[in-house]
Amino acid sequence: MIEDLKNVGILFGIAAGVYVVSYLIIRLVAVAIQNLTHASPGLARKTMGTSIRFLLAVIALNVGERYTTFTLFDTYVIEKIILLLLISSIAMLLIKLSAFIRDLLYERFDVQDRNDLSNRKLRTQIDFLQKSFSAFIVFLAIAISLMSFDRVREMGTSLIASAGIASVIVGFAAQKSIANLFAGFQIAFTQPLRLDDVVVVEGEWGRIEEITLTYVVVNIWDQRRLIIPIVYFLEKPFYNWTRNSSELLGVIFLYLDYSFPVDFVRQELKRLLDTDEVRALWDGRSSAVQVTDITDRVMQVRVLVSAATSGAAFDLRCLLREKLLEAITVNYPGSFPKSRLAEGAQYPAASHNPESATH
Repeated sequence: MIEDLKNVGILFGIAAGVYVVSYLIIRLVAVAIQNLTHASPGLARKTMGTSIRFLLAVIALNVGERYTTFTLFDTYVIEKIILLLLISSIAMLLIKLSAFIRDLLYERFDVQDRNDLSNRKLRTQIDFLQKSFSAFIVFLAIAISLMSFDRVREMGTSLIASAGIASVIVGFAAQKSIANLFAGFQIAFTQPLRLDDVVVVEGEWGRIEEITLTYVVVNIWDQRRLIIPIVYFLEKPFYNWTRNSSELLGVIFLYLDYSFPVDFVRQELKRLLDTDEVRALWDGRSSAVQVTDITDRVMQVRVLVSAATSGAAFDLRCLLREKLLEAITVNYPGSFPKSRLAEGAQYPAASHNPESATH
């Protein structure tokens, strides 16, 4: 018993030693990969370092077990544990390798420019393919692990024979999950939405933060996260403000009395657009002031301005609304909506009809 425990300690000591020593090997491999791929410094080590060290440690454990004899411990159990660790480490390395390739391609397709739609399209497809590959590797690793047991392998024939019935049952049970999966593939390649798109979903404004195999994460403006099944975007309408371009038109509505001179708003808008504060947000494409409606009490004045992004458009609208209200309050304080009846408005008296008095 003591000899067996000693052997186990030696095996794990070898694995731990290889794990630590391999740190130097990883640094050399990472430098070589960086030189070959021109990746950013530390990307390969950060992405694949742990998985490579774990794989080397498991290989060392497997080699050491072959030269170790146990008297009480079941060698079959130890071999199966090492085999499962080996399968898991290889699967982990493949997943991390796909993540490294994804991050490497991300560096090639930067999305800092909101109008670079082609790069955002490619990043969406790359991200979805990496997630699909990772899910496939996990499924394959589990299948290989199960088939390594004799009893499970013996059941393979009967399982294959009943695969037709099982597939029908699983199809009915998981039809929504399968629909979401196929919807994910459709979205990844037809591109109704992409990563970092600005959308309005369920009355909430936000950006597409993550697209997984089965759901989409929308980062709402107040930093909440809206989780939506991916099939939603194929079955229901939603606003995509950056489908073809990030440029937007911002609208400000002012409700003013009929007597207000609209030219004052035009002149004030022109003055504000020349200020540094507004120029930082306005892209210079368009600006306009129009009376778009008249009700029984007020007229509706629409101020139209353009911005390069949705965020800039929102900030520009808020800033101009504040500045225009301030200017109108100072120069024309009586021009905001009011009840004319409260002012003591005089109405002409009804004319007296002598003929009606005789009847």
